[in-house]
Amino acid sequence: MATIQHSEILSASPDRVFALLRRVEDFADYSDLIQRIEPLGNDRYRWYVRAVGMDWTFDVEVTEAKAPEVLAWKSLDGVKNQGRYQLRPVPNGTEVSLTLTYEIRNRFVEKAVNKAVNPLVGKVSGQILERVEARLNAEK
Repeated sequence: MATIQHSEILSASPDRVFALLRRVEDFADYSDLIQRIEPLGNDRYRWYVRAVGMDWTFDVEVTEAKAPEVLAWKSLDGVKNQGRYQLRPVPNGTEVSLTLTYEIRNRFVEKAVNKAVNPLVGKVSGQILERVEARLNAEK
């Protein structure tokens, strides 16, 4: 499995940041690559993503939601992945750290994806956190 990490500081309290991150179905509003997210019930969601010229669909389940510190998930099918947002208060707001691991079973696809995925996930994570912060600022 490959691991990617990304971290940013948002100028809002951990409670406010967590409240937005917890609304998983809204992630489609935060990134251009996420086409849509369908709630399936019981903290499960179907994600539709367009990345590296391909369409990806996978179901995820929230495995830990400990406000305002941790939001974690794992895939149930499709692209095997798991992720974790760790929130930590800092003097200017909240440090949000993302750790994402994934595994692609097709070696040819994996090679292409691995080449693009680090900058891609960094871009998507940055985009998500920027848009979360913009929404937080609009709600002040």
